[in-house]
Amino acid sequence: MATATRETQLVEPEVVRLLAERWRFPDPCEAAPEGLVAYGGDLSASRLLAAYAQGLFPWYDEPPILWFSPDPRTVFRPDGLRINRTLAKNIRRGRYAIYFDRAFRQVIEACAQIPRAGQSGTWINQDMIEAYCALHAMGFAHSVESWRNDTLVGGVYGLSLGAAFFGESMFAREADASKVAFVALAQHVHALGFQFIDAQAPTPQTTALGATSWSREVFLDALEKALEKPTICGPWSPSDVETFSKVGRGKRVDDGAI
Repeated sequence: MATATRETQLVEPEVVRLLAERWRFPDPCEAAPEGLVAYGGDLSASRLLAAYAQGLFPWYDEPPILWFSPDPRTVFRPDGLRINRTLAKNIRRGRYAIYFDRAFRQVIEACAQIPRAGQSGTWINQDMIEAYCALHAMGFAHSVESWRNDTLVGGVYGLSLGAAFFGESMFAREADASKVAFVALAQHVHALGFQFIDAQAPTPQTTALGATSWSREVFLDALEKALEKPTICGPWSPSDVETFSKVGRGKRVDDGAI
């Protein structure tokens, strides 16, 4: 590992490859139709990182842990986000203050608590919360947050490996709060040279923001290329919030991209 700054470090691709070899999952290309690849194991940091490096993620209500690799996969290109006029207006007016990695635990707990249409519960149980908080403490998992009047009103969390960001969940307590945070996330990872944001499965929000569907084969090929880049491990702190506040100015944001 090579030191990048006092607060961040670069995890080289070979480290990620060795980790994946240690926790080798079945071939995702042989997954069941619904995307189930394996079951069992634990949510240790090393196993979780190995799973994401192989294109898998955990998704279950109660034990055993189920590991999925859906086909197709819902994905964003960081420079291909669609922003409608209302969302662009909220961004330009600075309705919400954006922070990175300020309140990771609050974000993931809010994602677990917010009711969702068509769902009676959540897959984000206490074990999941503690596992991703551990990844955050290690510098792999991140949150992007929308704040208003010192109150957390929306956000998104996930983890990064190489040049890929794996979005896990988002929540909003006020209009567009989660979308504003997601736009900030997309801009930040685009500036870092990330190649895609994984959204796993389609939702009304991700579809509205311009998510596309990739076959499992295309996704795994893209992931392999993304993992050739070092992982920036440590807290995120964007250098130019003013740039974010100007999203959409002078553009046809209904049809265009950021």
